[in-house]
Amino acid sequence: MLYIVPSPIGNLADITFRAIDVLKSVDLILAEDTRTSAVLLNHYQVQKPISPYHQHNEHKILSHLVEQLSAGKTMALITDAGTPGISDPAFLLVRECIKNDIRVECLPGATAFVPALVNSGLPMNSFCFEGFLPLKKGRQTLLKKLAAEERTMIFYESPMRLVKTLADLIQYFGEERPCCVSRELSKKFEENKRGSLKEVHDHFNTKPVKGEIVIVVQGTA
Repeated sequence: MLYIVPSPIGNLADITFRAIDVLKSVDLILAEDTRTSAVLLNHYQVQKPISPYHQHNEHKILSHLVEQLSAGKTMALITDAGTPGISDPAFLLVRECIKNDIRVECLPGATAFVPALVNSGLPMNSFCFEGFLPLKKGRQTLLKKLAAEERTMIFYESPMRLVKTLADLIQYFGEERPCCVSRELSKKFEENKRGSLKEVHDHFNTKPVKGEIVIVVQGTA
């Protein structure tokens, strides 16, 4: 069977007892970046074979993994941070396992957009998760569409592109639209900057931006 195992988004303590037990029990751990995951696995004394599984090799090794799972191997899929499949590889492998009657079990656990949404102070009764915006093709079309979205919107972004993305959101949503940018969630220097899109843009435009970023934007009135 295949286990989908969420990993901490920053603080290594944010992992369940069950997740550690599963990682210690499987035959193979599939990791987005084996060097990054080694820090977590060593911290919890998990000594299991580990193999890379990421967007650059998932198509190539997919059939081989399914063959191994069909033959009785148990595997756990983890990513650098958060729940596999949420802006990280997992979909292809899960779909193939289901097609081949291989049991898939997803453990509950850390996902960055949930704490970002809850602590934003914005409506959370209904929301949409957009992940990373397209870099070029389709970006303007999507932003024009989302300008009319009434639900709270959640985006992921890299620190190097944060200011540009906030500027794009101002262009299509208006500078007064309420938002919150969460940075380095669960880590020592966690920051949650709330305000209008313009206020938040100006805040991050005056200093270097580091860490993992979640942008939460209120829907249109």
